Amino acid sequence: MFPASAALLHDFGERLRLARLRRQMAAATVATRAGIARATLARAEHGEPAVALGTYLRILRVLGLESNLSLVARDDELGRKLQDLELPGRRRAPKATGHAARRP
Repeated sequence: MFPASAALLHDFGERLRLARLRRQMAAATVATRAGIARATLARAEHGEPAVALGTYLRILRVLGLESNLSLVARDDELGRKLQDLELPGRRRAPKATGHAARRP
């Protein structure tokens, strides 16, 4: 994993931990409500890349933050710019029709 990606996951895990603490929820309570092991919650809060996205979503749901996931890639600025450029694709010659392709 690239260092920048690892840093993003670490920061995300830290934000989850802070959200849990602001709600004054014990780690064991969040883990139980999310249906995960306490160790899995700890790995998520440390931003370990092996934690499944579904696990993060379950944690977000317990914290009341699941709607925040809809914000990911919501404003795809690069994608919109590429679409606006309407770069032409490769052009191919039309396929020969059945009788034009046959030679006597």
